[in-house]
Amino acid sequence: MTPTWKLIPKIVSGEKTIESRWYKTKRTPWNIVKAGDIIYLKNSGEPITAKAEVEKVIQYEMKDISEIRKIIKLYGKEICIVNTKPETWKNIPKYCILMFLKNPTQVQPFTINKKGFGNAAAWISIHNIADIKLPC
Repeated sequence: MTPTWKLIPKIVSGEKTIESRWYKTKRTPWNIVKAGDIIYLKNSGEPITAKAEVEKVIQYEMKDISEIRKIIKLYGKEICIVNTKPETWKNIPKYCILMFLKNPTQVQPFTINKKGFGNAAAWISIHNIADIKLPC
C-alpha cells in the first residue's frame, strides 16, 4: 500500500471495509483468497502492522471503463478509493478483486522473508504466516 494514502489506519478504524486489487491480468490473489482467510497488511517498504479477516470476496472481469465506474459507484466509499476517475489511471485494469474485511486489528510490527516470491510482490499467499515471519 502507498504510505501517503494512509489506508491501514482506515482499515483498523473500520472506515475502509473493502480491500481491492485491480489488475490487467489474473494473478494472486485471483481465485485464491476466500472468506475466512486472514490477510496481513503493510505499507510499501515498511513492516506488517495490521491484519483482518476476509468476510467475502467478489471478483470482476471488466470489459470496459464503464464497468470500472460501476464498481467505484457501488463500493468506492468502502474501498476508500483515492482516485475515482479510472480514465486518469496509468493502467486500465481488466480484473478487480474485492475483499470485504472484518475484525481488523493492529499487530506488533514484523517483517517477512519474501525470498522466492519476488521482491516487488504485492501479494503473497501462504498457509501459515509463521513460515515467512522473521524474528524481531
